[in-house]
Amino acid sequence: MFSIDDYVVYGTTGVCKIADIRTDCFGCEEKEYYILQPVYTKNSTLYVPTDSQTVKRKMKPILSEDEINELIRAISDEKAEWIKEDSARREKFTGIIKNGDRKELLKLIKALHLHKKDRVESGRKLNNTDENFMKTAEKLIYDEFAFVLNIKPDDVLPYIMEQIKS
Repeated sequence: MFSIDDYVVYGTTGVCKIADIRTDCFGCEEKEYYILQPVYTKNSTLYVPTDSQTVKRKMKPILSEDEINELIRAISDEKAEWIKEDSARREKFTGIIKNGDRKELLKLIKALHLHKKDRVESGRKLNNTDENFMKTAEKLIYDEFAFVLNIKPDDVLPYIMEQIKS
């Protein structure tokens, strides 16, 4: 169980602070809720039932700096696989985003960046669906990494590249 003032990653919302844990009545039944405040989305509050296993699976503790650096090193040598068939790729990428596994998200970003580079070199653009997957995956990874490393989200990609070089 998480505690008040813990930071978590929640689904596609990203990094949130657990501002409170309290019992509220929505509808006709009283339940205990985690009250989440997204770090990068001001004036937003999420109520997450503490007893819902489905919802709690979306909540993950944030990584440490060491875990982030280890993760970056782990994916730097991995081959980025590209799925040519659109619907199969969409299904795979949707699953990765939904699951929120950081290693899979980094591999997804890597594959999309390499594919985008190939497309640009041949005078084409990344299709909109792939572009949206890349933006979503980058937001999730960059927000968490920036928060933990105490840098701006725009500085995360240069940080990753520097870690890969060293």
